[in-house]
Amino acid sequence: MPQSLTEIKALLEARGMRPRKRFGQNFLIDHNKMRMILDAAELGAGDAVLEVGPGTGALTEWLLEAGAEVTAAEIDRDLAEILRERFGERESFALVEGDVMAGKHAIAPAVLEAIGDRPFKLIANLPYQVASPLLATLALDHANWTRAVVMVQREVGDRLLAESGKDFGPLSVAIGLMCEGKVVTHLPPGCFWPQPQVDSSVVLLKRRGEPVCDDLKRVMEMAQTLFQKRRKTVRAIVGTEVASAAGVDETLRPERLTVKQIVGLADAAG
Repeated sequence: MPQSLTEIKALLEARGMRPRKRFGQNFLIDHNKMRMILDAAELGAGDAVLEVGPGTGALTEWLLEAGAEVTAAEIDRDLAEILRERFGERESFALVEGDVMAGKHAIAPAVLEAIGDRPFKLIANLPYQVASPLLATLALDHANWTRAVVMVQREVGDRLLAESGKDFGPLSVAIGLMCEGKVVTHLPPGCFWPQPQVDSSVVLLKRRGEPVCDDLKRVMEMAQTLFQKRRKTVRAIVGTEVASAAGVDETLRPERLTVKQIVGLADAAG
């Protein structure tokens, strides 16, 4: 049976623990939403899965039962001990105790070593702090990452999938260059314990067979240049000549551009 709220509380209380706000610990307790995550993951037997912030292992258990080989990264040493007790003897489970990130733009070496060179999926209820840097890094730098089904704050989900407009920014560009995405479902605070103060979304990202451009670094540098001055026009940021060469309206502000237009500006700038 899926882990209940009573069981989660009992696991924590037995160790004198409470959910830790600094780690963004809000435990998913809605089993219907959990099932939607698994369905979107399209797991097959032996699929390699990275789960970040597994908590007490409610979703982990479902992933293992679906036949996945799970690498779990847990920064909270007390929760890591719970996971070790629950799943430590399973050959299909590997625990990395520590931060999944080694800085803002790199995955922790221990996590990469545990996953190896296999294609893998990211299936996780992501802590707020780690969602944006982790997803951008996977999209831009890890060709063996194939799919993500992630729970994120709704505003982060909006930025991930934005194609233009107020939510559009460097994260949107990174994801748009490498992924196709959609919202699987939205979640109100009542789906979690303790309840967060914001709504959340489950987002599905699938890696493209081919990226939108050949030079990701150059395009991301252009995106950073544009969005550092997002209140200015394209003309004021890169000049009339570059805008004209790219076929972009020079009076537009960065948030009104598309990923393809930013690629064009990067190509025109050389």
